[in-house]
Amino acid sequence: MNTETEKTDKLGEECGVFGIYDFDGGDVASTIYYGLFALQHRGQESCGIAVSDTAGPKGKVLSAKEMGLLNENFTPETLDKLKGDIGVGHVRYSTTGSSTRENAQPLVLNYVKGTLGLAHNGNLINAGELRHELEYSGAIFQTTIDSEVIAYHIARERLNSKTVEEAVGRAMHKIKGAYSLIVMSPRKLIGARDPYGFKPLCIGKRDNAYILASETCALDTIGAEFVRDVEPGEIVTISPDKGIESDKSLCLPSNQHGRCIFEYIYFARPDSRIDGSSVYNSRIMAGKFLATDSPVEADLVVGVPESGNCAALGYSMQSGIPYGQAFVKNTYVGRTFIKPGQRSRESSVQIKLNAIKEAVNGKRIIMIDDSIVRGTTSDRIVRMLREAGAKEVHMRVSSPPFLYPCYFGTDVPAREQLIAYNRSVDEICKIIGADSLAYLKLERLEEIVGGLEICKGCFTGRYPVEPPKEDIRGEYEK
Repeated sequence: MNTETEKTDKLGEECGVFGIYDFDGGDVASTIYYGLFALQHRGQESCGIAVSDTAGPKGKVLSAKEMGLLNENFTPETLDKLKGDIGVGHVRYSTTGSSTRENAQPLVLNYVKGTLGLAHNGNLINAGELRHELEYSGAIFQTTIDSEVIAYHIARERLNSKTVEEAVGRAMHKIKGAYSLIVMSPRKLIGARDPYGFKPLCIGKRDNAYILASETCALDTIGAEFVRDVEPGEIVTISPDKGIESDKSLCLPSNQHGRCIFEYIYFARPDSRIDGSSVYNSRIMAGKFLATDSPVEADLVVGVPESGNCAALGYSMQSGIPYGQAFVKNTYVGRTFIKPGQRSRESSVQIKLNAIKEAVNGKRIIMIDDSIVRGTTSDRIVRMLREAGAKEVHMRVSSPPFLYPCYFGTDVPAREQLIAYNRSVDEICKIIGADSLAYLKLERLEEIVGGLEICKGCFTGRYPVEPPKEDIRGEYEK
């Protein structure tokens, strides 16, 4: 179980993927490092880089994977050893499979046709049955993650396919669920996105190098220009011969898209754009809608760092109530910090967050956060503001109440663990100790993303694709 997620009551970030192919033959490891550094918010559990030299021995891949943060594990000396002009990288937050080095990505697979390097963001809903099918045909798995199931199926399909991208397309007909993939073959870099578009994936270009990344902020960090998003269900192939190529015959069209709304509310960095919509603007708009739909008299609007800040600014802009900073966040605390003992559990939030007494003393505060999952953190933060002298604390949430679990890569837990399950807003308000509580209205979600089709399954129980009959979402659910 991910006890840190349980204690802090925040959603688990998904994963971050990054790939690059430098047609001029330059080493790409350090670029992958900086690209992943910009995506570190998407996963702090493990990190990895795999590279290959397209002018060297075919199929030779150099890789390094470690638990923890990038800057804790990758030194200049480590990166210097990773020589190659094509490569993939990954930062992980586990949604399935244990938190171990074996489960870190990218995965590197040696098979008859050479090697595959694979980085995956998402969660398959039929990974169990596909794994059993492979095991009964003799496959031996090295990990417990569904990404290895994808890699095996691509390798198996490659035996009967003319190209690696055709093999990826055939594998996509078998796997179901959420995935953005970057696949490195000896001479090609391939990006693929599930037909519903749950997870983001974009294409960039810097000089004579092409990039695939989870978010546009990674392109900005390395000085690359944004080319376009990979479309839901699309497979793109990057090679020196043809540049960026998209074969429509390999694509998996869908009459319904289901982008994860939490990319816009919480996961993505505010300086990213996903499928044409600005994450920053989405959060500002959510705050404005909260001010319009759920106004309250107060002296100061504050956000719970970091994802509540933009929505708080939007609330302030719409309401005219001043925006301020009420919390200091210890940015040096990662997911792996040494947790307090059982007797001092209450302090685990304050290690990461502390209220500024001078900012809130004697004031009526509107506090904005992106979500309430179990409620175990919200009550402590409300109490923190009261102890700092706040006269009133009104909580506003820039998403609707969680009522159902997520099966597609976000660790929204079983219904019984959700504070909103079988409780009214007034009841939740009393539990967390706020003077008032209001959530973003469900019908506002499409508006904050400019009308894009989104997945609202965790709020409504209606998913873009039929969820599995048994729970397959990993150890945080145990």
